[in-house]
Amino acid sequence: MTAVAEPVTGTWTLVGAVQRRAAQSPDAVAMRAKRLGIWRDITWATYADSVSLVGHALLALGIDPGDRVAIHSENRPEWLYADLGTNAVRGITVGLYPTNPAPEVAYLLADCGARILIAEDQEQVDKALLVEAECPALEWIVYLDGRGVATIDHPKLMGWDDFLERGRAHREAHPRALEECAARAEPGDIVTLVYTSGTTGPPKGAMLSNANVEFASAVIVDGGGLYDPPPNPGDVILSYLPLCHVAERAVTTWTNAVSGAIVHFAESIDTVTVNLREVQPTLFFAVPRIWEKLKAAVEVRMGAASRLKRLNYALWMRVGDGIASTMLAHGGRHTWWSRLRYSVGYVFLYRSLRDRLGLRKVRAAASAAGPISPDVLYFFLTMGVVINELYGMTENSAVATANRAGRIKLGTVGEPQPGVELMLAEGTGEILTRHPGTFAGYWDRPEATAEAVDADGWLHTGDVGEWVDGTHLKIVDRIKDIIITAGGKNISPSELENALKASPFIREAIVIGDEKPYLVALIGIEEDTVGQWARAKRIPYTTYRDLSEREEVLRLVQSVILRVNEGTARVENIRKFRMLTRRSITRTASSPRPRR
Repeated sequence: MTAVAEPVTGTWTLVGAVQRRAAQSPDAVAMRAKRLGIWRDITWATYADSVSLVGHALLALGIDPGDRVAIHSENRPEWLYADLGTNAVRGITVGLYPTNPAPEVAYLLADCGARILIAEDQEQVDKALLVEAECPALEWIVYLDGRGVATIDHPKLMGWDDFLERGRAHREAHPRALEECAARAEPGDIVTLVYTSGTTGPPKGAMLSNANVEFASAVIVDGGGLYDPPPNPGDVILSYLPLCHVAERAVTTWTNAVSGAIVHFAESIDTVTVNLREVQPTLFFAVPRIWEKLKAAVEVRMGAASRLKRLNYALWMRVGDGIASTMLAHGGRHTWWSRLRYSVGYVFLYRSLRDRLGLRKVRAAASAAGPISPDVLYFFLTMGVVINELYGMTENSAVATANRAGRIKLGTVGEPQPGVELMLAEGTGEILTRHPGTFAGYWDRPEATAEAVDADGWLHTGDVGEWVDGTHLKIVDRIKDIIITAGGKNISPSELENALKASPFIREAIVIGDEKPYLVALIGIEEDTVGQWARAKRIPYTTYRDLSEREEVLRLVQSVILRVNEGTARVENIRKFRMLTRRSITRTASSPRPRR
């Protein structure tokens, strides 16, 4: 039988939210994870008990308020246990991307001064041991998976089970220790450092406090700012993007604790499409790259289908086009006529299509963490999946704007969220936000903090925006990414890049041309779709590079560029392109495009 800590009182914390749910519904399912190929239930009582054990284990190891505990792991229940267990003792969680190489691990651990690292397996432990000498504050490396690690003799290594045993012993000796920590918790306590991408310098740790997370949770979870209408305990979520990113933290940890929605942990980023079909979530958040891949998968599958299936698909997608147009004219809501057409199409195509994608039960979907082509949003709308595009960043706790049910405007990131002040800077059009979710600053970077948040409390996002119909915000681009051609024309490369990536054949596109007479593009192909196209055309190839350099593929890419050029002004036309012939150059779905 698991023990459940008494609900905390006083300062609002995520730990308190979990404890209250455990007290009210101890046997209800909080999350599920796969073990030996079967989805296993984890109740709220088990969740709260695990958080308690982690908190006591950290106290046993000497963690004090404000100390940093790093987590280097794929998404799994232990990530949440370690995250909230750290917060339970007023410590600070620091998430690392599973793909971070050893040099980046060394920088992050040293920069934040982490005393304990929770490492998932041998791969992550090896990285930590390789750079241990560069991380003087690091005292313990706790590993979750002992395969290949348990036999290593190192004084800083400790298995997860041994770690929890220390927690049990400490809890027996000091049963009220976590309550005492909770009683001293303050709204200004920093609960996590979320490191930025470092695209404009070394990564910086953005500090989010209890007050920041409370405000963000109230807006994007309770207030329906992430999913509209708001989530509830009957909803199902798939967690697969890195939890060290603020977007996934909001989708998984905050939404789960505040709404009670059940989290399912994907086995890995590579199994997302399979897990989607298994789980059939009711709420689904994805970065643009995931939506683009799902769209490409449908188009490729239809290209290889029988003639009858292709005709059926073409017919009902044409009907869907009319449905989508009608819905957009009504802010994303059905009329009686569009709903009737959709009901018929659901029988012949939409149900099976959504089921195959894992979106059959989705009632609310969202996209954020980067720009997405309106063509991609429109594609899913034709099959009845309304995707709300959102806007936020780490430094404002992911809270800024959202498209709301019945008020969707395609190509915009919606309206300012409740409690959010938002304005465009005169002259530059830079987006400025101000609200209680504005971060506490960058870890040990007072100068960078002063640059980001001015004396009046306005956060300078670095993004350029414009108003649509006076109510909805459209993101033009990053200030630093705006291209000024030799003729003095200002051009947003992201719009062109998104239009190119809407094609199932293009994985990545980078448009350049600053101070040049015309624009050029660097193109990375989608190997699966282009490969299938090449096989159907009986075009032989051996490697990714060979495929990228085939004359037929170059003509295919040129045709995509010509279609994009037809929808732009002449000065925005892409005149030349070059192929990226290495897969490693492109971004991955597990690394969402950062806003700052």
